Amino acid sequence: MQLKTSDGVNIAYDWYPAKTPAGYLVLVHMMPATKESWKEFAEAVQKENFSSIAIDLRGHGQSDAGPQGYNAFADEEHQQSIKDLEAALDFLKTQGAESEKITLAGASVGSNLCIWYLSEHPEIKSAVALSAGESYRGIHILPMLAKLQSDQKLLMFASEDDVRSGGSNASVNKRLIEAVPEGVGRELAVFATGGHGTDFLPQATAKILEFLKS
Repeated sequence: MQLKTSDGVNIAYDWYPAKTPAGYLVLVHMMPATKESWKEFAEAVQKENFSSIAIDLRGHGQSDAGPQGYNAFADEEHQQSIKDLEAALDFLKTQGAESEKITLAGASVGSNLCIWYLSEHPEIKSAVALSAGESYRGIHILPMLAKLQSDQKLLMFASEDDVRSGGSNASVNKRLIEAVPEGVGRELAVFATGGHGTDFLPQATAKILEFLKS
C-alpha cells in the first residue's frame, strides 16, 4: 500500500488497525531499516487497542528511490522525509484519528523526524524517541526540543552500549532531555545494553504501552 506525499513521492506503508482504537501511532524506522522493523511492536500494541501505520521513508524499502537510494541522498533530501510523516498523519485522519490521540514513534533519524514534527505541530501531544541524536542528516533537535509545549509529552530511550564517536547515545540523550522545557512531560529510559533504535524494542515495549495508556 502506498501514500502520496505533498511533493509527489510514493511512500509504502503497513497498516495495523485495531477494532476500537484507543489511540494511533506513526512508526518511523531508523537508517538503514524499513517499516518491517516495527512489525512485532505494531502487532503487540494492536492487541492493546492501538492502531499503527509504519512507513518506509523515501529512499528506503518499497518507497520511491528505494530500497537503498538514501545512500545517495544529500542532507536536504533526507530532511524532506518530514513530508513522509505528514502523509502518514493525513492517512490516520482518514481513519478517524483525532490529532491529540496520535503518537509519533521513531528510531534514530526517525526519532529526530518525530521530534521535529512534534515541535512544529502543537496539536500532536506525544512522541516516543528511540536513540535520538543531537543531529542526524542535518536535523538538529536541541532547538526543536526547546519549542515543546506544556501539554505535550516525550518519552526517550537510549542504551549505554550504543557507543559512537561522540560518546554513548545514553550520554547524548541525558543532555537532550535537559533541553526540554520545565512543565513538558519528559522521561528518559536508559538501558545498560540493547544496541540502537528498534534493536531494543523488546525491552521498551511495555514502557511504551504504559506511556500510551497514560
